Amino acid sequence: MAFTLEDVRSRTYKARDAWWTVLLVDPLASRLVKFTANRTGITPNQLTTGALLLGLGAGACFATAESTWLLVGALLYHLSFVLDCMDGKIARLKGTGSVFGAWLDYIFDRVRVLACSIALMGGLYAATGNVAFVWTGLAVVFLDMLRYLDALEIYKVRSQMRSRLVKAQTRAAELELATRRLPSESEMDSMLGGDYDKLISELPKPHELMQQGFHKRFPWYARVRNGLLRGRIRPHLISGIEFQMSVFIIAPVLAVLIGPTAVIWTAALAGAGLLFFELVIIYKFYLSSLDFARVSAELEAKIAEYEAQLPAESEVPLGRAV
Repeated sequence: MAFTLEDVRSRTYKARDAWWTVLLVDPLASRLVKFTANRTGITPNQLTTGALLLGLGAGACFATAESTWLLVGALLYHLSFVLDCMDGKIARLKGTGSVFGAWLDYIFDRVRVLACSIALMGGLYAATGNVAFVWTGLAVVFLDMLRYLDALEIYKVRSQMRSRLVKAQTRAAELELATRRLPSESEMDSMLGGDYDKLISELPKPHELMQQGFHKRFPWYARVRNGLLRGRIRPHLISGIEFQMSVFIIAPVLAVLIGPTAVIWTAALAGAGLLFFELVIIYKFYLSSLDFARVSAELEAKIAEYEAQLPAESEVPLGRAV
């Protein structure tokens, strides 16, 4: 059975994504994915490799610092990113994703950014003698690594906090049911049925508990976020993707139209935007850590209160939701 364009969109589009991807990549990538999935046996890892090769080709064009090749390099970088988006879509569409593929995609992305930074800024430095291009190249590589390392660490810690909250919520729910009717061992199976499932389903989601502080301080944020999400655009408007595209697509084009120093100013503006949104994310994470500490303390207090109400010899096993 052939995949349709609707299959590609429904199965591979993320609920929220970078605006550059949503507006400038997905319309082309989705059609290429449909053709690739139906007519070829190309694998996600092969697409990832192809994206790297196109990126290196863009770098070779940038290194010349000549107007025509700067434009060709910008085009190749955009096509490289299209392939980079296609690999994940093919994996989700066919169910062929792998841990190794995710690692390969991440590593090749970083190699592409490093190679194109050296080539673009090094080529312009060789052509103009302006040492500011060297510092700009270093700043681009640093900001790219900072963005992705920070994202990985925050994701890891958030996952740990959510897991701990789920365990504490589940334990508190089990003890609450136990204190309502102090069930015998034979009654425990029944307790872990409808009543338990109903209580668990009504528990607040961990991510909601950890965003209370931020939403209390910025009540307007939810309206802005929901408005953007209707178009699948995430509120983080200048992420690593927009930063890369600004430096390796917009900047080379402006260098041809305005002059080489446009690359420096474009990279500086994109970097400032990236840092601003990264600080917003870090601030949200900080507030989440405060909410996590408060909610954890409240749940521990509830658990201790319920345990105090049970007979000393009573044991309540962990439920099915853990």
